[in-house]
Amino acid sequence: MDFQLTKEQIAFKEAAKAFAKKEMEPYAQRWDEECFFPVDTLRKAATLGFAGIYISEEHGGCGLGRLEASLIFEELSTACVSTAAYISIHNMVSWMIGTFGNSDQRQKWLPGLMTMDTLSSYCLTEPSAGSDAASLKTKAIREGNHYILNGEKAFISGGGVSDLYLCMIRTGGEGPKGITALVVERGTPGLTFGKKEKKMGWNSQPTTAVIFQDCRVPIANGLGAEGEGFKIAMKGLDGGRINIASCSLGGARACLEAARSYLKDRSQFGKKLAEFEALQFRIADMATDLEAARLMVHRAALKLQEGDADATVACAMAKRFATDVGFRIANEALQLHGGYGYIKDYQIERFVRDLRVHQILEGTNEIMRVIIARDLLK
Repeated sequence: MDFQLTKEQIAFKEAAKAFAKKEMEPYAQRWDEECFFPVDTLRKAATLGFAGIYISEEHGGCGLGRLEASLIFEELSTACVSTAAYISIHNMVSWMIGTFGNSDQRQKWLPGLMTMDTLSSYCLTEPSAGSDAASLKTKAIREGNHYILNGEKAFISGGGVSDLYLCMIRTGGEGPKGITALVVERGTPGLTFGKKEKKMGWNSQPTTAVIFQDCRVPIANGLGAEGEGFKIAMKGLDGGRINIASCSLGGARACLEAARSYLKDRSQFGKKLAEFEALQFRIADMATDLEAARLMVHRAALKLQEGDADATVACAMAKRFATDVGFRIANEALQLHGGYGYIKDYQIERFVRDLRVHQILEGTNEIMRVIIARDLLK
């Protein structure tokens, strides 16, 4: 149990911190207000290896582990949670193609994914299949060397702008064993997109429905064997949960630091807010909860990297705890700022809005509890 980071890990953490400070923090507020998707910034991040953090060096990635990814996403999220989260989704898709794709697929798609000249989206959720993902209804019928797809995916980050859509499609009977993972490229006939959703947060990345109407996709675009899609999707989500938990750590840390500075600067009733014991206790609890969440996330990241049998449960625990704690810390920081916390100039409210959705996506925190309880009571 060595809690010290290696020199290499510290170097990647510092590189992400410097990038976030220079390339993201000065612009994050405008991205949020204008719903601007910062593609140029994403591609700058890719030059540092942040588009393929745990993709092998053989395929153009950094070849790092899940802990290193957690460190990077925490730092990026101190500047812009929304943009860091999109990079995390892109990494998840890249990893799934790198891990489950064949040599032709890796050669075709990974080079562009590593530079983010090719942007990617993960498509599992449907209008009638959210937490019950195995009940998805988007269907594919074989016709020669193609699948004909009909159906709709909902709440897709990068919808309409991404170049690759890694989709879970029903190619067989009901239930998880009837689902296949399929890569659909933008521009494929029959692929269209819904309206750009107006959201509470995550405004620096577009979210739309992804719609298939007699969409012809080559069978060669399938990842893994037919019927293995749900298993592939769940393996991707283990890592996705660590990543989004790490984004919560970063956003919460930014809010904690802002609250700490505010308490030391602001005076009421003739003394600094930092001198009031009640507020001291509150910020002490915020710092303690953040540290506990970070330790849980890092432990889960190591378990996932090492392939431990209980990695899925550890990832669910870390995601549930860190995303709940992250939102609570941001919300508490807003309260400590009083009316100023509600003003956009202070940017706390942006973190509150961006962090709230982490308790919903990558599996709701209620589903995380189902995963944990199912393991405890088996």
